[in-house]
Amino acid sequence: MDLVNEGVLRRRMVEEQIRRRGIRDERVLSVMEAVPRHLFIPEEVLHLAYADEPLPIGEGQTISQPYIVAEMTAALRLSGTEKVLEIGTGSGYQTAILARLCRELVTIERIASLSAAARARLATMDTGNVTFIVGDGSLGSPGNGPFDRILSAAASPSVPAPWISQLSEGGIIVLPVGGRYEQELTRVTRLGDRIETAVLGGCRFVPLVGMHGFPR
Repeated sequence: MDLVNEGVLRRRMVEEQIRRRGIRDERVLSVMEAVPRHLFIPEEVLHLAYADEPLPIGEGQTISQPYIVAEMTAALRLSGTEKVLEIGTGSGYQTAILARLCRELVTIERIASLSAAARARLATMDTGNVTFIVGDGSLGSPGNGPFDRILSAAASPSVPAPWISQLSEGGIIVLPVGGRYEQELTRVTRLGDRIETAVLGGCRFVPLVGMHGFPR
């Protein structure tokens, strides 16, 4: 991909697909413009790297459309001091975005080949605050918690109990909740013994597979 043209496409993506649709977090917008999405896209769909749509990345998984990445990231309300858990590393694109917006990031992927490829990509991008784990993301990562924020790029029938137990006071989870094919993007906030839930809109994600997700 022509790098000059790629820069134009990236700026256009942020302005037309993200800012115009209501995302106002300037830190998120700046990072979305800085991270080259085409580096996370398979060769056969590289021409669609900056299109407003999800794309296949192999193993039955996808990279989310840019707007959804921005919406979920903005919903976390990151200040830069947080320890974050990401469920579903996938291509590593959302990982790269989060890593630039938080203090420390732990990312879990159940498919080892995707995790390895994402780790290799981020190693070339001077990203040193990320821990990669291969395993059942529905269990969270109790040895690395508690977490100030949790983001899931896979849909769950409900909020997994381990995530709630690993969430710090005042912490936020953003995840798709619903069935295998249709979900609602949901923000969960832990306030003492109380859990506050807000629905952000409809969405479609691949299912969370694991003990607290969907069966294989």
